[in-house]
Amino acid sequence: MTSNQIISLLPYQEPFLFVDELTSISSDGIKGYYSFKKDAYFYEGHFKDNPITPGVILTECMAQIGVVCLGIYIMKDEVSENSHPQIALTSSQVDFFLPVLPGEKVTVISEKEVFRFNKLKCKVKLYNEKEELVCRGTISGMIKA
Repeated sequence: MTSNQIISLLPYQEPFLFVDELTSISSDGIKGYYSFKKDAYFYEGHFKDNPITPGVILTECMAQIGVVCLGIYIMKDEVSENSHPQIALTSSQVDFFLPVLPGEKVTVISEKEVFRFNKLKCKVKLYNEKEELVCRGTISGMIKA
């Protein structure tokens, strides 16, 4: 299954799609990128005169690349272009260290901890363009083909 096939199976669309490209995919982990658009809707008012990407959006980006894309790849034998995977976030614990500004490109790297009974738990890290750790955590979700 290719990067483009995985992205096409995601149950998201603009303006809530936070995956541009997947560059490394295996059943043990995934690496992908997303560039935050300078005019994204969530920058308006977050924060006044000093916009930064909300932590919940960074967590969503990490979940879309690190859990959902990886889950689709792991379940590739059960998922097809005719099916629409159902996804549910079950838990997240994320620590934040640096802000992400409008227009920045981030890298998400996820390592599978466990996949059992269609529940995927991953250790996920998000880096900025300077390869500095922005945030990291553990995210879990359930995927049904």
